[in-house]
Amino acid sequence: MRRDRRGPPAPFVLPPARAGALDPGMFCTSAEGVPGVGGAYALVVELDAPLAVALPGRAAVTLAAGRYVYCGSARGPGGIRARVGRHLKRGKTVRWHIDRLTEAGRVPGVWVFPGGNECALVAALAGWPVPLPGFGSSDCAACSSHLLGWPPGAEAPWGGWR
Repeated sequence: MRRDRRGPPAPFVLPPARAGALDPGMFCTSAEGVPGVGGAYALVVELDAPLAVALPGRAAVTLAAGRYVYCGSARGPGGIRARVGRHLKRGKTVRWHIDRLTEAGRVPGVWVFPGGNECALVAALAGWPVPLPGFGSSDCAACSSHLLGWPPGAEAPWGGWR
């Protein structure tokens, strides 16, 4: 995210759409049709019951039942489509922090941002609660967490939600 040395961070701007790709910020309920290009995504996860989550080297934290948004990126083979497909799959090996939530809860969908940056998505949701510092951001110096709690009564941050 661009910073002006004399003031606050520049406002969040969605990346431009790429030819043949979904519009940035489009809400998808399956990996079908999600572009196989690099970019960022904001995954919605709903927990029906509290869930204890322990990050390596830290004490367990219990996440309350509710809705969460996980901001991630996908730059490898298959891009956003492959990563979203993995997040939507049940019975997978727990490899990343977010796998603990996607296995315990349900994923109603995801916003995709071809060419986007996960930290810019987190910045766009500034002010949303951080339920577990370090979640999904162990390799990120800019963000305290890539998991945010969806505040009760808050509207969807981008279009297309339900």
